[in-house]
Amino acid sequence: MNLQVQTRSQIHATPHPPFRGRPFLCSAQRRPCRRLAAAANGGAKFGLRVCGSSSSRGEELSKVEEQKKRRAYPFHEIEPRWQRYWEENRTFRTPDDDIDTSKPKFYVLDMFPYPSGAGLHVGHPLGYTATDILARLKRMQGFNVLHPMGWDAFGLPAEQYAIETGTHPKLTTLRNIDRFRSQLKSLGFSYDWDREISTTEPEYYKWTQWIFLQLLKRGLAYQAEVPVNWCPALGTVLANEEVVDGVSERGGHPVIRKQPMRQWILRITAYADRLLDDLDDLDWPESIKEMQRNWIGRSEGAEVDFRVLDTDGQNRDIKITVYTTRPDTIFGATYLVLAPEHCLLSSIVSERQSKDVEEYKELASRKSDLERTELQKEKTGVFSGGYARNPANGEAIPIWIADYVLGSYGTGAIMAVPAHDIRDHEFAGKFDIPIRWVVVPDGGGSSNSERPFSGEGICVNSSSPRSGLDINSFPSKEAACKVIEWVEKTGNGNKKVNYKLRDWLFARQRYWGEPIPVLFLKDTGEGVPLPESELPLILPELDDFTPTGTGEPPLSKAVSWVETRDALSGKPALRETNTMPQWAGSCWYYLRFMDPKNSEALVDKMKEMYWSPVDVYVGGAEHAVLHLLYSRFWHKVLYDIGVVSAKEPFKCVINQGIILGEVQYMVWKDSDGSFVSADSVDVSREHHQERISEENVMKSGDSFVLKDNPDIRLIARAHKMSKSRGNVVNPDDVVSEYGADSLRLYEMFMGPLRDSKAWNTGGIEGVHRFLGRVWRLIVGSPLPDGTFIYGTMATDDKPSMEQLCCLHKCISKWDKLPRAAIEPFVLLLSPYSPHMAEELWFRLGHSNSLAYEPFPKADPAYLKESTVVLPVQINGKTRGTIQVEEGCTEEDAFKLASTDEKVSKYLDGRIVRKKIFVSGKILNVILEPQNVKAAIR
Repeated sequence: MNLQVQTRSQIHATPHPPFRGRPFLCSAQRRPCRRLAAAANGGAKFGLRVCGSSSSRGEELSKVEEQKKRRAYPFHEIEPRWQRYWEENRTFRTPDDDIDTSKPKFYVLDMFPYPSGAGLHVGHPLGYTATDILARLKRMQGFNVLHPMGWDAFGLPAEQYAIETGTHPKLTTLRNIDRFRSQLKSLGFSYDWDREISTTEPEYYKWTQWIFLQLLKRGLAYQAEVPVNWCPALGTVLANEEVVDGVSERGGHPVIRKQPMRQWILRITAYADRLLDDLDDLDWPESIKEMQRNWIGRSEGAEVDFRVLDTDGQNRDIKITVYTTRPDTIFGATYLVLAPEHCLLSSIVSERQSKDVEEYKELASRKSDLERTELQKEKTGVFSGGYARNPANGEAIPIWIADYVLGSYGTGAIMAVPAHDIRDHEFAGKFDIPIRWVVVPDGGGSSNSERPFSGEGICVNSSSPRSGLDINSFPSKEAACKVIEWVEKTGNGNKKVNYKLRDWLFARQRYWGEPIPVLFLKDTGEGVPLPESELPLILPELDDFTPTGTGEPPLSKAVSWVETRDALSGKPALRETNTMPQWAGSCWYYLRFMDPKNSEALVDKMKEMYWSPVDVYVGGAEHAVLHLLYSRFWHKVLYDIGVVSAKEPFKCVINQGIILGEVQYMVWKDSDGSFVSADSVDVSREHHQERISEENVMKSGDSFVLKDNPDIRLIARAHKMSKSRGNVVNPDDVVSEYGADSLRLYEMFMGPLRDSKAWNTGGIEGVHRFLGRVWRLIVGSPLPDGTFIYGTMATDDKPSMEQLCCLHKCISKWDKLPRAAIEPFVLLLSPYSPHMAEELWFRLGHSNSLAYEPFPKADPAYLKESTVVLPVQINGKTRGTIQVEEGCTEEDAFKLASTDEKVSKYLDGRIVRKKIFVSGKILNVILEPQNVKAAIR
């Protein structure tokens, strides 16, 4: 007996299979075998297990039954069941050693998360859902898919939380990972959990340490005394990329400039040109590539020497070398500026100015590089008391100290040309320094000291008989070349390529990070790399991991670990007590996913050659000049030493947008508490904003207004989700109320992946109703108790042409549901809403998961219309439309038009002079003019 001819009550009485293995099916009938399933489940119906007294059981059961009736479909049963099935059957495991490399590969990767204690909010699954849809699609299209997940678990946040709570960061990290993993599994993501990694596992950071040793061998890791960004609150040094607007990128703590400290540094500048040039071949957002280009900041120019003068105006044996990208403006240099940390400062400052200079240096040391170079900030500086000679014209020009010049960029000194640089112009205006115009726009112009001209043009006021340099009337580029030739010929400088990119400050004075595998001999202080055979160097357990406050790392407290002996010489030695930054472990994790269990190598060469590069990499744009740049640097080093075969790690990068909280509506109120329209209010201290509930709001054009008073326009704005605003939406709550499939589908229907958009609970309710309609279409309407039949309404009838065409457009309600039409629809739905699709697939009589079923292919034949809508014009004016067969003749079209209710009234009693017919496009009927005399009578 076929399933579809049973009564609903008969079908419902059959228990659902427990899915502890493969679903039980009768292969001969291609439908679920109820007898075997019931036997495996102990003969009990699949449902809620209730404990307690009979009365409490009855009340609880009543609540459950009521809840069942309200649900659009039983996602609360379906989703846990299929998640359990996927896990028990390792459905999404990617074969390792036994993989068929003749098949195409698809490596899709999420920027792996930092597992915080707060868990996920609904913004996090946006990118994860997109990558999961791609992974599921590619599996069904016959690709070997690598879709892994892991944890970026070392770093400051976990350590800060541990310090605040007195809990070891290892414990909080493991607890947070468990929560994140549970949440991700509840959303049905098809990760290969067999490949799960954490940067805190010794088996993993053994290879992070190994990469560091390779950098050290090649001179790409070194120690130096350098000025650093010091964060007192975090008790550690930060790289330039980790300081945003003068505060730490993690935590938002103030950062100051500290006197030189001995630090580990990675020579990323050695790869500057390759990091820049190879961007052109990447399928990345242009904005991200431009951010990296700007951060690397390659520029061509010249280094020019300015001789320092003594009190008599004679040259001293001291020269200040400046770097300039505009040598053509050298005649306009009316002063020099040195960074407060410039090495020659003490030799130049006059005794009279020394106190002011020292005070200014102290103030500058409290600012970050970003604060100092902010264009909008007010320029500050102090005169050094010294002068230097401009080599182009021989003039003595003053030497100033100002914090808008950085010691870490160029030479730490600039020639200031206030007529042609906005910062120099502001500085000169404030301190009354001469401004000399030496370039005018091409096509003519005159000097205007009120506004600098920073573009290229024609040189003026740029010749000197004393120096023999004359660039008057030359275009800027040609003039720049002549100046470079002149400084090289006269020994006053040379051509120079420069970069904004600084070497990566790598050491951290914190506990929760990878130990750096280096020893220092006690007798000589010589640094000795740890033998590779001794890796991993395990992070020791510490009870007190708080920062020391002196710059000495917390690991210095682990005395028995710090004091050791060099294995090669046997001499007493001390271990390095700085740790690596959080970025170290995330620089190469994508490689470890290819071969996560390998204890002999970072990654097997054959596996790397097959899987590299990552095909699609999805994550936030905030990582453009941190993780993405660092990863590219490490990858290129690994490429040079033969560990990897591709010169770039990520073929395509996609930045998902931010999901904002729900739109909030605010109204202005005056001091009397009266509403004031947002388009008229002149904000003052007497005005304040008050939140208005959505039911009191209505749309008016492009604005929102009060329902009760449409003259009051409101402020409608969605904010980034944060605890402080109280607008965080927990995905656990959404899954509980609507199901994981609804959340997944809604996040994809909110708008383009790359755009930011506001959360709207009404939107997810609409998607949930859609899934409910799909369920009722295939399974049928719910029974009186809110449950559904076991099986589907599908038949074995052959689908009609109309149904096949409908499948290619939009499923609608049919009297009969041919399996051949419904099954492709279920497969189309599966990447988006996999739990429902799996359930429907099973109910349609399939024994295996649909995860590897061939994805349906579009057939253009079903998209082709057999009829077309033909506009009909009378004397050139459209009077209606008619439905005609494709290829319809002019005669047939006219006959149909003559019988059409709207068109025929214009033809009655009229003589047709001419018919203009374009097949499938238009019918235009030209009529004879009516008798004018008859019309007059």
